[in-house]
Amino acid sequence: MKLLLTYTILAVLITVGFCAKGQNQNIVQVSGYILAEGTEISVPYVTIRNESYGNEVYTANHEGYFSFVAHKGDQIVFSSIGYRTVKISIPNVSGDKYTARIEMSPTVEELPVITVGPPLPWASIEEFNMEFLALNIGGDDVLTAKRNLSPQALASLSKLVPRSAEEIQTYNNFQRHINMSNKAINQNMANPLLNPFAWGQLINQIKRGDFSRERLKY
Repeated sequence: MKLLLTYTILAVLITVGFCAKGQNQNIVQVSGYILAEGTEISVPYVTIRNESYGNEVYTANHEGYFSFVAHKGDQIVFSSIGYRTVKISIPNVSGDKYTARIEMSPTVEELPVITVGPPLPWASIEEFNMEFLALNIGGDDVLTAKRNLSPQALASLSKLVPRSAEEIQTYNNFQRHINMSNKAINQNMANPLLNPFAWGQLINQIKRGDFSRERLKY
């Protein structure tokens, strides 16, 4: 009984070994470049999917280079936005390495013509050109500058454009200067020596003799 069990275990191990050896012989290192069809321009970041082995996904680098492990006979699909999908089958190569050059053709799709907006009032492009050339646009730079710098234009523009920090500071300094000037004028007017009306009254009093010695005695 023990001898039969031993032979059975040896048979299972030999079978597993042969199966593992067969699977290892089918493994292939797949490498290569992906280029645009008919050129030497690489197609970057292409998605690579192995349909025959659980849909495993790989990605080519920015130069279009790829390298992954697959089995002989696996169906590999290369896809990228703007290019037609390419599908290859890993051949039964003698070694354990396979190099492929994949060329992907760009997709060119013609979109239908779309007219935007209502129909134009001109019957033809020639009629439109005549109407356009007859426009009086007024290309005088001086007149355009005067129109843009008019008080009405500046007033309308000031309502839309916010003030800058420099403009606000300049306005505040100007208002502060006006307030200080008015304060100084009011102080000078309060001083009787600098008041022209006080000087006028003093001159009239001198002319009338209000400060004569005879009147000062009494």
